Amino acid sequence: MADVTGTTGTLVLAGTPIGDVADAPPRLAAELEAADVVAAEDTRRLRRLTQALGVHTSGRVVSYFEGNESARTPELVEALAGGARVLLVTDAGMPSVSDPGYRLVAAAVERDIRVTAVPGPSAVLTALALSALPVDRFCFEGFLPRKAGERLGKLREVADERRTMVFFEAPHRLDDTLAAMTEVFGADRRAAVCRELTKTYEEVKRGPLGELAVWAADGVRGEITVVVEGAPATTGEKPDAMELVRRVRVREEAGERRKEAIAAVAAEAQLPKREVFDAVVAAKNADRTGRDQGKGLA
Repeated sequence: MADVTGTTGTLVLAGTPIGDVADAPPRLAAELEAADVVAAEDTRRLRRLTQALGVHTSGRVVSYFEGNESARTPELVEALAGGARVLLVTDAGMPSVSDPGYRLVAAAVERDIRVTAVPGPSAVLTALALSALPVDRFCFEGFLPRKAGERLGKLREVADERRTMVFFEAPHRLDDTLAAMTEVFGADRRAAVCRELTKTYEEVKRGPLGELAVWAADGVRGEITVVVEGAPATTGEKPDAMELVRRVRVREEAGERRKEAIAAVAAEAQLPKREVFDAVVAAKNADRTGRDQGKGLA
């Protein structure tokens, strides 16, 4: 119930099942019944969830999704400031993790309103645990850009990431994403595609990116989480000229100017900038010679 003593209320972020409703945390039912306001990403899904849990929401139910998040946040903050207990739930998993929630949390904290959470299922951690890839260090990259060029650019930014990486992806873009990952990370980089986690048709496909790209070419359905092995550790050996040129080109394609790319690669490899510069110039001259010879044979 809303606090009538003049103190502020509490914002509760509640994890919801990512598939099997039996995975709902026990506190979720109690919070649904006790909340003064329930902010839901999809009110229809909330209704199905409460029916499955056998609970009744006595508080006001409002929608809170990407399209109205900015407009509705002030309204919810005012309710919290007035002493209300506001429960935030998204369609699956934890709010704020590639779902609505961040704006509301930031606004509540700015007003010194208490924020707490009901821990629940997470597709990120579940996929990591099932991937059979190293999990001692990992990073979450969320959804990649929809446009092909921007997607490649983002992947090139993390090409040298040593930690295991976790991505969300839409099923209709999975084949393009795996093909792009194969191009940037290499066909042999290990990965796992986790589909429909905790649901009836759960599937975890593990293997090199090149093989997974071929597998996904005919289409894959369901909610998708992709886990990719981090870049291999350097052996301490000096990179050869071709590798130096490759690293510079990756940075250039990601938007860096050549001068900055050369400096960054030289720093990474602990080499003089002149050595990297000479390798890039030699590769450029070799490419030009090859094109000229090709024209002569035409």
